[in-house]
Amino acid sequence: MKNELDAKFLLQVFEKIRQFGEKQDDKYRLNGITAFTDLDGYTLFVEDPKVKLQFGFHNQYHFDYESSEHFEQFQKKLKQIDEQY
Repeated sequence: MKNELDAKFLLQVFEKIRQFGEKQDDKYRLNGITAFTDLDGYTLFVEDPKVKLQFGFHNQYHFDYESSEHFEQFQKKLKQIDEQY
């Protein structure tokens, strides 16, 4: 299944998680979503316990999840963060 990702939306949500989330080590957590970068800062990771998203250079991305229901719940959490903060 192909999942379309709006890079601007993701970057906006990532920044809100960093700004309003709780920092633990090099990771930020907000509303059940964890966000962090790799050492060089070029790759972003946004995840919850059931879905992992890796977003990198040239807007390349990869989702890892077991069911479409998990993916839909993950999308709802991202949209909620975007609207709430």
